[in-house]
Amino acid sequence: MPELPIDLTLNSALAGVAALLLVFVSGGVVYLSAMEWKDKRRRAAVSSPRAPRRSNKN
Repeated sequence: MPELPIDLTLNSALAGVAALLLVFVSGGVVYLSAMEWKDKRRRAAVSSPRAPRRSNKN
């Protein structure tokens, strides 16, 4: 089996690192977007006037 040139292995390593970073950053963006959406819903629920809850205790 012929040896791979050093450029090919270096390029492969750099491509792997770039793919890993892309996945990591994309996951972070999705996470932060989801947290912002949840927080926006929570703030809207707190600021909206609603009737007070009645307890079901008899």
